[in-house]
Order: sequence, then C-alpha cells, then structure tokens
Amino acid sequence: MKLFYKSGACSMAAHILLNEADVPYTLEKVDTDAGTTENGTAYAQINPRGYVPALKFEDGSVLTENVAILTWLSEQFPQRGGQGGTSTLQKYRMLEALSFLTSELHKAFSPYFSGKTFTAEESARNLAALRKKISQFEGMLSDDGGYLLSETFSVADAYDFVILNWTSFIGVALTEWPRTTDYVNRIKARPATQRTLQEEGLAA
Repeated sequence: MKLFYKSGACSMAAHILLNEADVPYTLEKVDTDAGTTENGTAYAQINPRGYVPALKFEDGSVLTENVAILTWLSEQFPQRGGQGGTSTLQKYRMLEALSFLTSELHKAFSPYFSGKTFTAEESARNLAALRKKISQFEGMLSDDGGYLLSETFSVADAYDFVILNWTSFIGVALTEWPRTTDYVNRIKARPATQRTLQEEGLAA
C-alpha cells in the first residue's frame, strides 16, 4: 500500500492507523497547492479532486475520501486501531463518530485554513463555532480515561487526534476542555502517533 499524504492534514489519521497495525506501506507526500507529489507525479492522476488522503493498492487501484479509507482500515485491522469492538452496533457507533468528526468538528476548523482574511466580527463567529464543536466533543468523552468508543483505541480516535491537534497551529488552547486535553495527550503518547509525527516532520 502507498498512502498519499500532506503533513498534519486529515491524511495523518490513516498514517497513524497504518503504524498502529504495523503493516508494510510506503508514503508519498503531496503538495496540494501545486498539484504534484514529491516524486513529480501530477496528483490529479491519483485523485482528480486534488486533496488527501488517497490509498493506492498493489493492483494499482486507489481509494479516496478519509472516512472510506479509515473504515476500510478498521475492517482490515480490527485488532489494531479498528472498530473499538466487534459487535454490529459498535461498527455503527464508529460511523456515527466519524460522521460527526468530518461534518462538524473538522468543518469548524475550515475557516482557519481557508487563506481568507476575516473581519473581527467574522473571526469571533469562527471562534465561537469552533468552541461550540469542541464543547460538544468534550461531552462525548467519559471521565474514565479511555477512548471515544470504548477502552480500545479506534480509527475514530486517530481522526479525533488529528483534528484536535490543529488547535496547536491556530493558537487555540484546549485547557478549557480538560477531558479533551487529557484525551489528546493520551493519543499523542502512543508509539504509533509519535512515529507518525516524526515521519511527517511534526515531532516536537
């Protein structure tokens, strides 16, 4: 397998999962602005929509869209960062979490990476919307020091970490949300996450 990624982007979730599963894979970095990969390939040949992630298989076929890739990985490697459980309901709990993450929490960060200049009023609205979604996520966490779906790390946790880690790039502190702060730190400390941060050039 080859993962096409951009450092720190949502593709990092799949990267973490591949390291959790400890399976053979290769990486190819993408410059989404230039539309090329580090090997000089036009990225549109891999994903015509131009964004990451994309997962290329040995037969040359390509899977795109973050939720699709994470779901595929969860089914291939359920024992290492998979569904957080084996029951049918647990699988749908995972999809429930991924839906919230991609359509709500991820979306709340979009203005900060849009390249647009906002007025003070617009900036205040953006921050209020972001704080609301992080607060909603805080409410999804329990106090038992586990993970989002259970005591077992899952693909949802990998994606959660990537999104919430963006706060460090936009200057928003998570201290207002203690359960979320502990949760992010717990995932960051996992060996697979540390390896991923190192491989993407983001290790502190």
